[in-house]
Amino acid sequence: MARFRIHRMKDHPRQHFRWAPHLSGVAQLKPRDYELAGEVDALNFYDAWAILRGSSAALDIGDALETESGEVRICKYVGFEEARWAAPEVKTAPGDDPMAGNAASSAA
Repeated sequence: MARFRIHRMKDHPRQHFRWAPHLSGVAQLKPRDYELAGEVDALNFYDAWAILRGSSAALDIGDALETESGEVRICKYVGFEEARWAAPEVKTAPGDDPMAGNAASSAA
């Protein structure tokens, strides 16, 4: 059996996700849209879904399961689809131009 981490989608992004058109391909998940909600031991993603079904911990559309090796699948109306965690945006302070520092040092 494998251990799966359960990531619950927060309410606000879930409403948008529910009504968005279905897109194929690898979904990019934003970590800020999810909360860790425990773990479940199961044979595979669908077994985890079946184990949780009917309980207070049942998976909902938009929730994600992650294996110990880092494989992520998102629960959609059509089943589980491949997903990846999107890298968080790096915010810089206003006026900071990372390229300006390189130009000044290469001119010296």
